[in-house]
Order: sequence, then C-alpha cells, then structure tokens
Amino acid sequence: MYKISTSPHMNSQQTTQTIMRDVIVALTPAMLVSLFMFGIQALIVLATSVASCVFFEYFFARRLKLKNTTSDLSAVVTGVLLALNLPATMPIWMTVIGAFMAIVVAKMAFGGIGKNIFNPALVGRVFLFISFPVQMTTWITPRFMDFFNIDATTAATPLNILKHLGAGEQLTTGYWDLFIGNIGGSMGETSVLAILLGLFWLLKQKIITWHIPVFYLGSFAVCMFLSEIVTGAPRFDVLAHLLSGGLMLGAVFMATDYTTSPMTKKGKIIFAVGCGVLTYIIRVFGSYPEGVSFAILIMNAFVPLIDKYCHQYVYGTGRK
Repeated sequence: MYKISTSPHMNSQQTTQTIMRDVIVALTPAMLVSLFMFGIQALIVLATSVASCVFFEYFFARRLKLKNTTSDLSAVVTGVLLALNLPATMPIWMTVIGAFMAIVVAKMAFGGIGKNIFNPALVGRVFLFISFPVQMTTWITPRFMDFFNIDATTAATPLNILKHLGAGEQLTTGYWDLFIGNIGGSMGETSVLAILLGLFWLLKQKIITWHIPVFYLGSFAVCMFLSEIVTGAPRFDVLAHLLSGGLMLGAVFMATDYTTSPMTKKGKIIFAVGCGVLTYIIRVFGSYPEGVSFAILIMNAFVPLIDKYCHQYVYGTGRK
C-alpha cells in the first residue's frame, strides 16, 4: 500500500545543536593554537566573547519574548568566531561591545537565529575595527607555549608588510611560519594548518560543502596571480596572500554560514567568486591591507537576490 503524506519526506538526524557542536569541534584547533601562541590574553578574550554572546542572547530573547535559543550553541559559535577575529590584546570592555553588536544588533534585532541578514561575528568585528582601529590593529608577537606571554611585543602582520613592499623587496616571513601560525595577527587567523584541520572536519561531517571555500580562495588566487604576472611586483605574492590575514578563516568558517550564504550550489559559487574578487579589490586598491570581513558582509547583502535567481527545479516538473 502507498502512504500519502506531506513533505518533507526525508528526515535527518542533524539539529541546530549538533551542527553547532561540530563547528565548535572544527574551531578547536584554531582555539588551541591561539592559546599556545598568545597565552592567557587569548584565553581572556575568548572567555569574555563567548560569555558575553550567550548572556546577550539569553537576556534579549527574554526581553523580546523570543524563544530561548542559547541551548542550540549558536551563540557560543558566534562568540568563538568573534574572539578568533580579534587580537589577543583586545580590552575586555571592547570585546563585550563587539559581542553586543554581534548578538543584539546583527542577530536578535532581525528575529534570532536563521533570520539575520549579515554574519553576526563579522558585524561585531567590523564595528570594533571602525570604532577602535588602534586596538584592532595592535598585534603581539607569538611566543609558543609561553602561556603568560609576559614579555609580549607588538609586530606588523605579513599583510601590512606585503602592502608596502617595493620593487626587489621580499617578505621576510617564511611560508612555513605563515602556515603554522608563528606570526602576528588576529587570534584565529594566523594558523592555516589549524583552519585546514577544521575544514576537513566540517567536510567529513557534511556540515558544509567544498564549493564556497574552493571558489572563494580560487577566484582570489586567480586575481592575485594575474596581477603578479602583469606587474611582477612582489606584493602580489599569491601564496603569501593565501596564507596571510583572515582569508582562510573567512572562507572556511564565515562565508559558509548557513543563514547568510546561498542555498543552491550555483548560488554558492556566485557568492564565493564575489567574495574572492571583492577581497582582492580591497586588499590591492584599498587603504586597508585586509578585505575579508568587508567582502563577505557585502556579499551577504546580495544573498536574497542570488537565491531569487538561482532556484532549484522541482523534481520531475522542470519548473522552479
């Protein structure tokens, strides 16, 4: 006998909580590297960001009479991502302000999880960068396994150095240091190795697909490669740019956010290429050496339009 029922006809064991739990697992290598490299300062920023995000979500859900969603771990993920986008020297009160902007303004004001237009962690980061540029661009030199990092000194990031490289000059930081994270920068963006481990876990658990990370990094690399071929300038070093700044962190963890990225494969590719090209434009022609946060937020605004024109066809009908 045939059973007649309404959709959905396929069920999954995944829930918001299990998805967020896997994202936290994927972020664990980056968190550990930040603790090893930047010490107790990184731990303070991380704990402050997570605790603030959970508190603001709980408090304002009650005030706005929305469902309490703190148990689904989405606020924890936002707190971790925000912290990993900040320098380890970030003052506590500024970190709290960033958490407020991420949760209250970018998430709860739109109705909570699944309804926000922009990535909450990136909104918090960009607000802090615009409001407190000095604190957001003060990087400390990593001191591996020196947990208390007592003698920390400030240092320029590879992206800042690349930005101002002249003819005949070369980046003094080696590719290996860029890969493992032995450089200054935001807490979670320095170690490409840690981010790749997280990417492997997300793909293995089928939390994300490969389309956004690959096309984001690929389109950016193509633009940089063409610039290097045409100009021959050392500041267009493709590999150095791929391993520097927040590009890897953004491509793997920020651009792939379910709510603020397209639903279809075609849409994801368009979105990712847009992110890659915008990141290239901002890094090369802008006054700011980084461009990942702004590129992703700009493309977040185009997601509804992309989804509108990249519909899937109804199976067996040929209609959208």
